[in-house]
Amino acid sequence: MALPLRSPAAALGLLLLASCSGPAQEAGQQAVRHYGDIAFKPCTLTSPYLTTNVEAQCATLPVAEDPARPDGRKVDLNIAWLPATNEGGATDDPVFFLAGGPGQSAVEVWPAIDGAFREVRKSRHLILVDQRGTGASNPLSCKDDEGRNAYGDEQAPGEAAAIEFARRCAASLKADPRFYTTTDAVRDLDSVRAALGAEKINVVGASYGTRVAQQYAMRHPQHTRSVLIDGVVPNELALGSEHARNLDAALALQFQRCQATPACRDKFGGDLREQLRSLMARLAAAPVQTEYRDPSTGELASGQVTPGTVASITRMYSYYPQGAALLPLVLNEANQGRYGSLMSLAKVLETQMGDQFMHGMQLSVICAEDADLLQPNPDDSDTVLGNTLGDYLKVQCSAWPTGKRPADFHTPWASDLPALLLSGELDPVTPPRYGEQIVRNLPNGRHLVLKGQGHGTFSIGCMPKLLARFLESADAKGLDAKCLDSLDYVPPFTSFNGWEP
Repeated sequence: MALPLRSPAAALGLLLLASCSGPAQEAGQQAVRHYGDIAFKPCTLTSPYLTTNVEAQCATLPVAEDPARPDGRKVDLNIAWLPATNEGGATDDPVFFLAGGPGQSAVEVWPAIDGAFREVRKSRHLILVDQRGTGASNPLSCKDDEGRNAYGDEQAPGEAAAIEFARRCAASLKADPRFYTTTDAVRDLDSVRAALGAEKINVVGASYGTRVAQQYAMRHPQHTRSVLIDGVVPNELALGSEHARNLDAALALQFQRCQATPACRDKFGGDLREQLRSLMARLAAAPVQTEYRDPSTGELASGQVTPGTVASITRMYSYYPQGAALLPLVLNEANQGRYGSLMSLAKVLETQMGDQFMHGMQLSVICAEDADLLQPNPDDSDTVLGNTLGDYLKVQCSAWPTGKRPADFHTPWASDLPALLLSGELDPVTPPRYGEQIVRNLPNGRHLVLKGQGHGTFSIGCMPKLLARFLESADAKGLDAKCLDSLDYVPPFTSFNGWEP
C-alpha cells in the first residue's frame, strides 16, 4: 500500500517503489496491433528518474463509470500491453500487474520494475491497466491552493480546513467519486480480460494492488490461473488501522541492527527509539528553521523542520533497507542540531513522490471500504505516527462522496488457486504476519519472507527467476527458493561515506 506523501493520509500508504515514472509517450504513427478486440499503438513507457525506457503497445478501453448507467459517463481505461519477447510461443494466459497506493498508476510505475519480469515476459504477455482514478484513467487529483498534491504532514490542516478541502476537491472533479473503489476496479479488470479474449489471467499485485488481486480472485476464480502478491494486505484489514504500530515494530528491528553492529552502536549510542522520541518532542515544542542543500538544484534553501518532517522521513526511508540504513545517521545529525541532511532527504521524497498518487482516488477507496472501521487506538499515542492518520481519514471521508462495498468485502480470501505471497522481513507497512495470516486459507499457497528486506521484493536477489518459475509452473510449493538464503542485512551508515568496512 502506498499513500501520497503530501497528504494527511501520508502515514497510510505504501511506498511501492522509491522512484516515479512518467506517462506513456507515443512513439509515432505506426501500425495498429490488435489483442483480442482492443486496438493498440506503439508507445514508450518512460521515467523522469530512471534511464529505463520500455517499448510497449498502448490503448484505451471505455467502460461505464456507473455500472447501473451503461449509457452514462465513460472512463477511458489506460492500458499498456508488453508483448511476450517470444511471441510465437506465448501462452494464452497473460499477466496483469496491479499497482499500489491506493492511487498509483500501473503504467507509470512499470519502468522501475520491468527488469524483474524479463524472464516472465519470454513466454507471457504482460498487461498494465491504470486503475480508474489513477494515471491516465481519469485521474482523481486533489491540489491545494499552492498546486501541491493534497496537504503535507508537516502542514496538516485543522478539521474544518480538511473538510473544506475534501468538499472542494470532490466538486472540482469530472467524476462521481462514489464509483472509484476496488470493486469498480475489479469489474474493469474483468472487462479488459474479456476484451482481450483471455479465458484466464495471472494477477500480480503489489502493496494495495494485493487487495485488488485478492478481490479479483474472489469474484472471478474461474478466470484466474494464479495469484502472485508482494507486500500483502489481508482482506480483513482496514487500511490505516495498524500503520502506526507496524512502523514502530519495524523500527525496533531496524534499530536492533544498529545495536548489533559495534561501529553503529559506538557512533550513535544506546536507545535510538528514545532519541527519535526526544527529537520529535523538541520539534513539537519549537519547530526549527534551517538551511539545506536543495537536491534538485544544488542551491542553498531554507525550510522549517517539524515533527511531521521527521515522521515522514522515518516512515518512508524505512520502506527499503538502503534508506533504513541512513536513518540512525540522519536522526543523530538532527539530534546534534544539524538538520540540513534531514531536510534534503525530505525534499527528495517531496520531489519524487508528490504527484505519484492520486489523493481523490485514495479517498474514494478508503472512505467506502475502510473509514467506518477505523477506531482510535490508545496504544498508538506514543508511536512515531500517532493517531493522526485515522483522525484525518475519518474527517475527510465525512465530506467525500462515498460508494459502497460488498457485504463480504472484508471476508478472508480462501481459495485453492496457486498463490505465491512475498514479504520483506523489515517491512514497516505490510509485515510478514499479514502473509502468514492470508496463506493459512490457501492450500496451494506459499509465503516467502525475504531476510533483511522492506516493502517491495520483486527485484531482490533471485526473486526475478522465482517469479518466472512460479508463473510458468503455477506451483508455489514446488519452488526451490534456497537461492534466497544468501540475502543479508544492509549495514547501518555511520557516516555519509557509507558503512564501516
